[in-house]
Amino acid sequence: MEIERKWMVKGWPEESSSLPLVSEQLMRQGYITVYPTVRIREETEKGGETDYILCFKSPPASDGLSRKEIEFPITQEQFSQLEDLIGYPLIPKLRRCYRLADGLILEVNLVDEGMKTEFMYAEVEYDSEEQARNWDPADFGLSEYLSDDVTGQPGQTMGAYWQITRLHSAK
Repeated sequence: MEIERKWMVKGWPEESSSLPLVSEQLMRQGYITVYPTVRIREETEKGGETDYILCFKSPPASDGLSRKEIEFPITQEQFSQLEDLIGYPLIPKLRRCYRLADGLILEVNLVDEGMKTEFMYAEVEYDSEEQARNWDPADFGLSEYLSDDVTGQPGQTMGAYWQITRLHSAK
């Protein structure tokens, strides 16, 4: 089960001893379908290895906080075959992960860097829906940075972004 909240953000958060950067990944992802979501993703850890992942996601709950998610590792060859099957340019992302004081991770993503569609968003994944509902960015000095909560708003998923920027723009 994936339980998360999402915010639109501008820029990277200010790194500090209370918000240390713990990892950075370059990613490329694409969608075989968005109803239900079937996604492929290439994840390259900075200075590390590359993983290839096939992911299935159910539609989100009515409040947008949770949905079922199943991920499987795939080979580079399988990833390449699926990328070819998709036939549209994959979405590049740069993800930086910051450790919060409560042990959770703030994931900040730069999507389509340098393109007119470039944007940034942040997510935090939780252990329960109750934790997600009660989590307050102000407790971590992030109330201004995480002020635009788009959790559960229609059109705010990466699948929706894929449809707008890849599928519909190709027609």
